[in-house]
This record gives sequence, C-alpha cells and structure tokens, in this order.
Amino acid sequence: MLKQIIIEGDLGVVIGEADSGESALPLILSSHPDLVLIDLLMPNLDGIETIEQLRKQGFKGHFVMISQVVNKEMVGQAYEKDVEFFIHKPINRVEVQNVLKKTAERFLLKRSLLTIRESLINFEETTKEETHRTIRDVVLSILNDMGIVGEVGSDDILCIMELLINRSESSMQLPALKDLYEELASETKTNGVEIMKESKAIEQRIRRTILAAMNNLATLGVVDYTNPEFEYYAPRYFEFSEIRTCMRSIQEDSKVTRKIKVNVKKFLQVLYVESLEKYQHPPK
Repeated sequence: MLKQIIIEGDLGVVIGEADSGESALPLILSSHPDLVLIDLLMPNLDGIETIEQLRKQGFKGHFVMISQVVNKEMVGQAYEKDVEFFIHKPINRVEVQNVLKKTAERFLLKRSLLTIRESLINFEETTKEETHRTIRDVVLSILNDMGIVGEVGSDDILCIMELLINRSESSMQLPALKDLYEELASETKTNGVEIMKESKAIEQRIRRTILAAMNNLATLGVVDYTNPEFEYYAPRYFEFSEIRTCMRSIQEDSKVTRKIKVNVKKFLQVLYVESLEKYQHPPK
C-alpha cells in the first residue's frame, strides 16, 4: 500500500523492501536510501533496535516510523533515535503524502544549510590568520544562519554594512535607503543616470534576498517551531505577521502565491545594530 501511494503520488523512488528488521539491515546499508519507512513493531529486531543497529554501522539517512502504538514512552524513544515523523496505522493516503512531503522538505533544507555552512567554513579558513573577525565575517555569519549567503543581493547587503560601520559619524540610525543605495552605486558608476539605474537594481536585489530569508525561516518554523534560528531571527528581523503568512503558504502547499510585504529598512537596521555589537564585542 505504501509503495503504491509513493509511486502514484510521485513522492520518490522505492529502491527496496524487507519483511523484518534483520533482513532490512544489509539492504539499507548497501543501497543507502535517503529515507526509510520502518515499522515500530517487528519480530526479533523492532523498529527502534533496527535504527540503533543502522546508526552504529554509519547509516546517515532519515527515518519515518509506522505504528499503531500510541505509547508515549515508545514514541519518545523513537524521536530520540532521530525519527523524523510518525505515520499512524491504519495507513491513510493523505497522511502519508503530507508526512513524506514534509520529510523531503526537511531533508533538502538540511542539505542546503550544510552546503552553506561548508562554504562558510572554507571562507573562514582563508581568514584564520587574522587576529580578529572583520565586519564582513560577522555579517556573513548572520546571513548564513538565514540561508542567504549565496543569494544575489547578499554582496550588496555586506557592502552596505561595511559602508555604515566605516562612516566617521557614529549614529545607530540608518540614513534613507535611497541615499544608501546611491552611495553604494557610486562606487562602481560615475554617470548620474547609471548611478540611478544601479541604485534601483541594488534595491531589487536586496528585496529579493530578504524575501528568500523570510521563506527559509518560515520553512524552518513549519518543520520545527522551536528551531533556534527561527526563534531568534524571525521576530527580530522581520514583521512576524508576514513570516506567519509565509508559513501558511508552505503548510497549505497552495499554488496561489500570497503577497508578502518585505520591510527592508527594519532588516538592515537590525542587521546593522547586531553586526556592530558583535564586531565591537566579540565573544570571548
């Protein structure tokens, strides 16, 4: 039944099946699936024991537990063993589809964040001889937490933070965004018309990047409302009502695009204050 639901819903590729925990071990370890659907109650090796054996032998994939048991202690043990979600018996097509879609989103998000973190590690290795973190390091660390280091406007945001912190006057308030964009544009353009065009382009790139951060955090919040990045950044850097709108759109999996308001001034203001604080008072 599960195989039929997966195939008909185009939810993935079924690469193997086993009728017990013991027979599943060599199959899983040899084929390395991204996701294993595993029954909680099985003879000889139950679902939790099977997961323990697989983890001991280095399996890194994800697990979704299938069970009719509602025992809180067993459910707690399963979550301790990195089970992502539960599918309850009797199996329901809609529940299976929803759980597998959410698991896939979490898997892709983790892989994306891992790639970003690896990129940041490589970046930090090139600057490890420096005696202290630069403002660029500080800002990159924050943008990395939001998953937008590779976005098209991240360089513009970095340059704006450097402009603000290198200013002679020490005001914590941002100047008008238009003035900031034009000042940044004038570093690469000399003609007045070109400066205006580049200023508009900077504005659009930054807006798209901040929207990407909102979507990333909303996805984290949908998967796990207690996620530390979501809990910290969502209410500080954004209008939380707009983050909630993003989350509803993700949860409904709607094809109708909800209009999201992007408060660029708030994002840059909070980023500036926090970056300056971390730059001037680095952790011991």
